[in-house]
Amino acid sequence: MRIAELTALLHLASPALPIGAFSYSQGLEAAIEHGLIHDGDSARDWIASGLADVLARGELPLLAHQMEHWRTHDEAALRAANDEYIASRESAELRRETEQMGWSLAQLCASLEWGDAARRATLASIKPIAQPTAFAFAAFAHDASPDAALAAYAFSWVENQAAAALKAVPLGQVAGQRIIVALREPIDAAVRRALDTSPEQINTFAPQLGILSARHESQYSRLFRS
Repeated sequence: MRIAELTALLHLASPALPIGAFSYSQGLEAAIEHGLIHDGDSARDWIASGLADVLARGELPLLAHQMEHWRTHDEAALRAANDEYIASRESAELRRETEQMGWSLAQLCASLEWGDAARRATLASIKPIAQPTAFAFAAFAHDASPDAALAAYAFSWVENQAAAALKAVPLGQVAGQRIIVALREPIDAAVRRALDTSPEQINTFAPQLGILSARHESQYSRLFRS
């Protein structure tokens, strides 16, 4: 991997990226409220399940295909995949999350003038825009390979989930690091699975996550927006 590609992906995966990822738990806080997560092991199992059964089947393959659509600058395919993904969000919270983070990342790409002008114009015209579509643009603009881009996206998701568990369970710092270390190989497996997934095979079916996310909207005490 080129150093420029590595540093760009480290930037895109950084919790310091100003897109608001820290304010979301993607259903993890609701899982704590309902007793599904209560310690480090149960938090690790929940996050591992989300990685293997949700990310690897949905967001990651979408990200890979959107990178290809940005490469060919296929506007129709970009819009169709983006709209289908937004429509697949199981709750209002999850839809607002991907739209807010996608919008923030798209604004950052425009402000920093990443990519060429023609593709930036297309990026600005996709409204609402999902986070994977915007991330695919940023990764393509930095000439990142699909496998590395998917790994960065998955690691960022795992790290954010672990950080949410630290605050909401709560867990200690070492417990959080154990979760991240334990999921290194599952990230690799998720990326490989996603790269072998055709557009027709993309699947976001996660009923328990959808139910918990919907319940979170009226949860009495919350730290996170999802």
